[in-house]
Amino acid sequence: MHTDFFTIFGEILFDNFPDGSRILGGAPFNVAWHLQALGRPALFISRVGEDDAGREILAAMQSVGMTRSAMQIDAAHPTGSVAVSITDGQPSYRILDRQAYDYIDAEAFHHLRKQGLLYHGSLALRNSVSRQACLDLQQTWNGPVFLDVNLRAPWWQADEVLGWIGGADWLKLNDDELELLLPDQQSIDTKMRLLQQTYHLKGVVLTRGSQGALALNSSGELFNIVPEGQIEIIDTVGAGDAFAAVLLLGIAENWPMPVILKRAQDFASALVGQRGATVADPAFYQGFIEAWR
Repeated sequence: MHTDFFTIFGEILFDNFPDGSRILGGAPFNVAWHLQALGRPALFISRVGEDDAGREILAAMQSVGMTRSAMQIDAAHPTGSVAVSITDGQPSYRILDRQAYDYIDAEAFHHLRKQGLLYHGSLALRNSVSRQACLDLQQTWNGPVFLDVNLRAPWWQADEVLGWIGGADWLKLNDDELELLLPDQQSIDTKMRLLQQTYHLKGVVLTRGSQGALALNSSGELFNIVPEGQIEIIDTVGAGDAFAAVLLLGIAENWPMPVILKRAQDFASALVGQRGATVADPAFYQGFIEAWR
């Protein structure tokens, strides 16, 4: 597999917690971080401000060996920031507007090898500049496109998100997001099949928190995974991103769908026992690397 097999497009930001701590995040960045730590370096395309937070991000990427060749620096807009509040263990997010990642410049990556697996979320497409950059990238892309839906109020509209699904080959979303996009009385698997058939998707993966996940493969078979045993939950922030990273790995490696789901669930279950959306300790990842060889 080429080291540039994965290209990840989207936001990078700091989650700022009530206790004054801040943690590096953004779904696409978390996915790129996990792939890097699992020995599958990803090209991460984003934009940071010309500020302390931006410098801290670039230093963090360098410290774990992530390539910064597709990172852009913005002199006019600040590095992304989110205010996180926790109620009954569930995080809620106040996502600030006009951040550096909203202004990703398409001109900067004309030189990219536009092949492999392209991942993007929905949040970074809220602003027309980054949205156009992502759409430009997709139009000349040679390989599957993976859309990871992240509906964060007020930054989405159903018709827009459904349009982006039309440009994807793979779709991941959670049960709440499925309900928001298709708010009627049909069953979950009926809605998943409707999305797959309407948008000609190779696969649809639905995460369901403590209930596990469901997935449709390219032939329309439905698979189900449920977490094993009691999971120690410290922090659910980033669980879906951990799941997504292993989905990408499984798609690239042609693992069968039940294997992809099992491994993604195991990895996400381990992550929620940690504080934060990414883990700095390489030992956390090493066990998975060895188990999946």
